[in-house]
Amino acid sequence: MTIAFTVNARPVRFDGDPETPLLWVLRDHLGLTGTKYGCGIARCGACTVHLDGRNRRACVTPVTSVAGRQVTTIEGAAGPIADAVKTAWIASDTPQCGFCQPGQVMSAIGLLKRVSRPDDAAIDAGMAGNICRCATYQRIRKAIKDAAVTLDAKA
Repeated sequence: MTIAFTVNARPVRFDGDPETPLLWVLRDHLGLTGTKYGCGIARCGACTVHLDGRNRRACVTPVTSVAGRQVTTIEGAAGPIADAVKTAWIASDTPQCGFCQPGQVMSAIGLLKRVSRPDDAAIDAGMAGNICRCATYQRIRKAIKDAAVTLDAKA
């Protein structure tokens, strides 16, 4: 079975088991290794991508469910919100080991698409399920708030 979908604005095809998790199609078949494997049960957030603009855990998403849809990975994250988040992440020296950061960044972008000026509660809710074993949660929160301020200033 051939499954056609779009990844980072590029049409792609996958000829394989339709139940293969999207994560493995991205990493093993398309060479997009920014999306990480953490837990395999959608609990850690390391595999967060955007599916039609919304956060999705790639480790539990069968590739068949993305047929005809748009997938964005950390490699393809672009635009004003993504740029503001990436800039804030660097300015706040957010990552420590960095393993979870692609998923954190993708979740933060998704959050700021929904909530332009999130308070702490909105950030906690929007980032729930994204685990950082280095516990950089304060820097993550600061980076999200800084990105929101930057976006407000440009509006």
